[in-house]
Amino acid sequence: TIWLGILLFIFYWLYFPLTCGALVVYEKVTAPYLGPKLKPLQRQMNNFIIYLQQMLSNAFHLYLVWIIFMFLPAGLKRIVAIAIGTVYPTICSITAVATEEIEDDTYWLTYWSVYGCLFLIMDVSEDFLGRIPGFYTLIIFTTIYLMLPMFRGADKIFRKVLVPLAGLHELLVLRDAITIKKQMLKDLDPERAAVVQKSIAKFFDGSTSDSDPSVLKEELMQGWGKIKLPNFKIPFGKAEGGDSDEPNEKTNLV
Repeated sequence: TIWLGILLFIFYWLYFPLTCGALVVYEKVTAPYLGPKLKPLQRQMNNFIIYLQQMLSNAFHLYLVWIIFMFLPAGLKRIVAIAIGTVYPTICSITAVATEEIEDDTYWLTYWSVYGCLFLIMDVSEDFLGRIPGFYTLIIFTTIYLMLPMFRGADKIFRKVLVPLAGLHELLVLRDAITIKKQMLKDLDPERAAVVQKSIAKFFDGSTSDSDPSVLKEELMQGWGKIKLPNFKIPFGKAEGGDSDEPNEKTNLV
């Protein structure tokens, strides 16, 4: 009863215009304290709700598409599975060939190598497993895993399965070394690239004490101290000779 009376008193204190309890709470608590604290939380919750709404909407659409796909004949399912694995990669491969970058060529060549193996597996096993529900769905999900750059599934399968089976570890290491060198020459200036290249050569040589990674790291860090950074003039501050360079009514701001 006491608790109910307290709640009733607080309710009337907040509600009636004569007491203005809600206004007092807003000015003393909500505006100065709760508002600034809860705005970032509200922004994060709004972003999460929008993301959840989009995810549920996309999942519902994909579920409808999957239901329609499951009622298709086996021959049409096979065509859809092959189209997903060939149409978009073909367009990307043609575009990659027309550009000067080699990385995209390597990416899609790796994809076609792995997808060819997947297609052979599907072609051989679909006579036995094609009638099982979900067979072509599994093929489509596997194709998407191999195709999308966010998963890089083709590169993983190529490195962990195809390269060991073909015995091409040395060629793969050589390709990675060439890729690292090209990236180093692209990101660093020639002087720093030469220093890093010498450090990598010492590390792979391993015949001297200079090949220790900690020693090479110290050499590289010392080299960074020799780099001359550009001098930036401070607009307002102490000028040379101790004279003040503070702005006044005659300072030209343009």
